[in-house]
Amino acid sequence: MSPMIAGLLLSRHGCVAAALAAVLVAAAPVSADEDTAACRELEQRFEQIKSDVSSVQVNLALFSAAEGGCMTLARRLLAMGASVESRDRLGGTPLARAARFGQLALVELLLEHGAHINARNLVGATALYFAAENGRIAVVSRLLERGADPNLAGRAGVTPLAAAAFKGADDVVAVLLAHGADPGVVDATGKAPILYAAAVGAVPLVRRLLAAGVDVNARYGNDLTALMWAAGYADSASAANGEAVVALLIERGALLDAADNRGRTALMIAAERGHAAIVGLLLARGADRSLTDASGRSAIDLASTESIRATLQKR
Repeated sequence: MSPMIAGLLLSRHGCVAAALAAVLVAAAPVSADEDTAACRELEQRFEQIKSDVSSVQVNLALFSAAEGGCMTLARRLLAMGASVESRDRLGGTPLARAARFGQLALVELLLEHGAHINARNLVGATALYFAAENGRIAVVSRLLERGADPNLAGRAGVTPLAAAAFKGADDVVAVLLAHGADPGVVDATGKAPILYAAAVGAVPLVRRLLAAGVDVNARYGNDLTALMWAAGYADSASAANGEAVVALLIERGALLDAADNRGRTALMIAAERGHAAIVGLLLARGADRSLTDASGRSAIDLASTESIRATLQKR
């Protein structure tokens, strides 16, 4: 027995919507053709049990159809009275669910049925936010064409642009900027899109944000600059990309010896993080190794490896 059939049989004794969701989760990794077959099977099973479902369950089932890209089932549910403005437990709409999973046809169907394009969930996230966060470029483009607000923020004030920047999604960032997304918005954690891009080593994205007018020496939370963030790039970024972002920022005029609220410079941050190539690059470009932070420690004192310490001592 397939997971889909098992789930729908369980719905006789429990929540139909939960069973539908379980079925679609099980089917999610398959190819487009297989997904179409899964949706057909799901529709057939729903036909067998539809007399048992309540209006609430019909609404909830619409989320499963939106997630799985099941157009025929979605149309049937809408004809049965499913509301495009129904909400899941986090306050999200079927439109947001379809956008999150890149289901462009479902997005269009829901908009045609009057779905509010800028509806927000409990933390403020919109369908556009979820599409941008998950790199769904086709959905992002369509939502923007239909009038979605590119500057409505989600959790902690993170905008669709910042969410896309964190994922290094240059194509998504490009279309958001083209539709008026503000590249300088700072979220509740004190970060702007360029910091997310710098941290993940997204060189094209950093270049694009600078071209959009972001100040290379702007200060953010804890008085950090983009250069400092790049010097301490995230573990998910490659050393080569981290170094390339640092080089780009220096080329665009980043101040080498600017210090954060702890007195730490980019050189100190790179030394502490163990980023040897960036330490070498900063020194080669003229960073001052003699500077100390608010605790009186220099880059040499903060160096996390003997090789970095040796590099700092011999120059």
